[in-house]
Parts: sequence; C-alpha cells; structure tokens
Amino acid sequence: MPEQSAVANPQVNPWIVAISVMFGTFMEVLDTTVVNVSLPHIAGSLSATVDEATWALTSYLVANAIILPITGWLANFFGRKRLLMMSVTGFTIASFLCGLAPTLPLLIVFRCIQGAAGGCLQPLSQAVLLEAFPPQDRGKAMGFWGLGIVVAPILGPVLGGWLTDSYSWRWVFYINIPVGVASLLMTKAFIWDPPYIQRGSAGRIDYWGIGFLAVWIGALQVMLDKGEEADWFSSPLIVSLCFVCIAFFIIFVVWEWKTAHPVVHLTVFKDRTYSAGVILMTCVGFVLYGSMVLLPIWLQTLLGYPALQAGIALAPRGMGSFIAMPVVGALLAKGDARKFLAAGVIISGGTMFALARLNLEAGYWDFFWPQFIQGISLGLLFVPLTTITMGMIRREEMGNATSIFNLMRNLGGSFGIAAVTTLSARHAQQHLNYLTAHVNNANPAAYAITQNFQGMMASRGSGPVVAQSQSYSMLWGMLQQQAAILSYIDVFMILFGVFLAILPLIFLMKRPRRGAGPVAAH
Repeated sequence: MPEQSAVANPQVNPWIVAISVMFGTFMEVLDTTVVNVSLPHIAGSLSATVDEATWALTSYLVANAIILPITGWLANFFGRKRLLMMSVTGFTIASFLCGLAPTLPLLIVFRCIQGAAGGCLQPLSQAVLLEAFPPQDRGKAMGFWGLGIVVAPILGPVLGGWLTDSYSWRWVFYINIPVGVASLLMTKAFIWDPPYIQRGSAGRIDYWGIGFLAVWIGALQVMLDKGEEADWFSSPLIVSLCFVCIAFFIIFVVWEWKTAHPVVHLTVFKDRTYSAGVILMTCVGFVLYGSMVLLPIWLQTLLGYPALQAGIALAPRGMGSFIAMPVVGALLAKGDARKFLAAGVIISGGTMFALARLNLEAGYWDFFWPQFIQGISLGLLFVPLTTITMGMIRREEMGNATSIFNLMRNLGGSFGIAAVTTLSARHAQQHLNYLTAHVNNANPAAYAITQNFQGMMASRGSGPVVAQSQSYSMLWGMLQQQAAILSYIDVFMILFGVFLAILPLIFLMKRPRRGAGPVAAH
C-alpha cells in the first residue's frame, strides 16, 4: 500500500497546503533583500555607520546558511509539522523584536535568530509540496513554489523602500507579523507529517558534524559578505576566514561520510541527476542574485533613478516569472522536462547578452524587455530543474535533499553578489586607467570636449581659470561614467558565459520517467 502524502486528510486540497507553506517561504525569502535599502536609515536611527549596519544583513545570512543543510535532520528530530510551526513562530517573534531593537547589537542578535528560524522554511515547504501533490501535478506545485522564490527577492527592495520612506525602517520587520500569524494558523490546520516521519527517528545527535558545518559555512558567508570591503586577500581577516572555511569543509565532508548518524546525508550526491541539478542551481543562484545587485546600481548611479524607481524597474523580471511558472508547471507532465530546462538556460543567457549591449542612452523599455524575457526564461529553467533534480529522490531523503539544494542556491547567490561587486569595481578601474591614458590635449576629440565644457562654464559667468578647472572635472566625471558602464558590460558578458558553460550539464541528467518522483521511487 503506498505511503500517505504530507496531507494525511484527503479532504484537504493540495493547493491549500501550497498556500499554507508559501506564506512562510515568501516571507523568509523577502527578508533576504527587503532590508538592503533600509540600511542607511537603520544606521542613522541606531547611531551606527552604514558599514556597521551591514552586520544586520551578514548575521541573518550566516545563521540562515548554517540551519539550511540540517533541516532534514531537524525534521526527523522534531517532526516536519512541528519544525515548520516552530520556524514560523520563531521568525515572526524575531521580526517583532527586530522592529523594537533600540541598539544595533540587539538588532544583529535578533536578525541572527530570525535567520536561523527562517533557514528551515524553504526546504520544508519544498518537501511538503513535493509530497502533497501526485507526481503528474508536481510540476505545477514547483511552478507555484518558484514564484515565491524568484519574485520575493525582486519585490524586496521595492517594498523595503516604500515602507522606509512612507513609515519607518521598523515596519520592514513589522510587516512580517500578520503574514507569520496567517502561515502559523494554516500550517496547524492543514499540514500533517507523513507516516515515515511519524515513525522515524533522527538517531543520535551529530554534535561534531553540526559544529564543523557551522564553522565552515559561517566563515564562508562572512568572507563573501565582507571580502570586497576588506580588499579580499590583502586582508589578514579574509585570508584567515578562507583558510578556516576550506579546512573545516574538508573535515566536515570526511566526518559526514564516515559517521554512522550524519547530520547531512551526502549520499544523495551518488545520484548523477541530483548532483548535476545542484550544480546547475548553484550557477543559477550566482547569476540571478549577481544581476539583481548590478542592475539597481546601474540605474541609480549612472542613469539617476531614485531608489524606489530603480526597484520598480526590476519588476518586469517578476512579471515574466509570474506568467511563465504556472504555465511551465502545467506543461511539464506532457513533455521532456530537460527540453524546457535547456530552453530556459539558453534564453536566460541571451538576456544577459542583451543587457551587455546597453549603454548610457538606455531608457526604461530597453531594460524592460530583457528582464521580462528573463523572467519567462526563469520559469522555463527553475520549475523543470527542481522537478528533475528531485525526481528520483526517496521520500525519506526528501528533506535532506531539498535542504542541500536550497543551501547551494543561496551560496551560489552569495558568490554571485561577491563576484559581481568585485569584478565591476576592478574592471571599472582598469577601463578608467585605459581611458585616462588616451585623454589629453593631443587627442582631438578630448580637446574638443574640454573646450566645449570650458565655453559652457564661461557663458555661465566662470572666469577662464575656474572654467578650465570645471571643464576638467566634467570630463573626469564623464570618464568615470564610461568606465563604469564598460565594467557592467564586462560583467554581464561573464554572466552570459556562465549560462553557456552550464548548458552541457543538462545532458548528464536522466530523462524523468512519466510519473516518476519521490512517491513513485519509494
């Protein structure tokens, strides 16, 4: 007799289950980006510098990343439903405390608690959805789940900017309270543990494994978050963090392979399809989060968009995903999911190439269409990737597999943000050095521009010496803008190259059988 799904009560519609878990997941993913635009206000309100205030982001990401991979073990230890309710409750209470925080150190502590509580929400919701729906409808479920994962980071800066400008930065946290309460009530009413979790056991607590995991992930996350600020490997702190991360990662892997009761079951990587899917998702996270950081900077610093308008300019990506994901989810049962995945990778790469063709004359619609098409391509990519990767994972391993899958997407995003920030700064300096070497009075074009600027300032009443100085300042500003746009073009071409590089991985993934999935494989 087949196992029951996560919805033990047959009267409960799976879509009610989907809505129940998506409230918490959307809230958690939203909080990874919603605070970003509020940092200057938080710093001013709590008498801190902006650099000090960034620890409110780092503490959240570190705690979140540490909890993510052990979610499967925690679900076996506490029970999936109980852990889900504990996570939502902890996240909601921590959000309330963050809003009340009178000092920055307290805010950092509460953000750490919030990140730890939220770390379980993504893999738990994904595992519940994969079991609540029959195999033929699993693509639709992942389409719905993917909407929250893709749209929430895009909506975060817009919502955060609006709440901060209209009310206060504290409302960035208070907004979570009604969502958390609704999620908690629906989880209590509509979610049940499947029988194998009810009769299962987490085994002995792997204290050493948890400790090794916390050290290497914590060191990695802090290194990536603070690397550019500290000038990377010229800083003893970053070198030390890198050494600690590598050493404890190796120790962790060896320990988890050999111990009888590992906190993270690495045996799932024996599945070729799962391994290829995790690598693909890591690269998708790299490009997705990296481009999300780059575009607002481009719009604000070079094109003069206010913060809120820059956030709104990112909305087309969410619109495209909103349209595509449910459609792709419905079509997956009728075709080879790998073809949808390949199309998503190719089109996503094409949108990066299109963004690399823009310049300082680009208008809103020049950004709209590449992002809208990219949103559609993310639907083509995200839904089949999740469905294929989890397709043959046994139900008992589902929590563990989804935990690793989501961890690698988040770590890919952290690498993407760090890489994009560093590459854009370094390439801008290289281009600026090249441009300044060719801009002098011996260059007819540069001389003509300088004379035009000088004449313009003289017509406004500046004396000859002042007008000449002002013309040089204006030319320097123009060179900085050109260097910046050239660096952004370079980075988008690199992101385009990442998509080309991961395309062959699709051929390593087995074609999913009709109706295959965790239930069928069990």
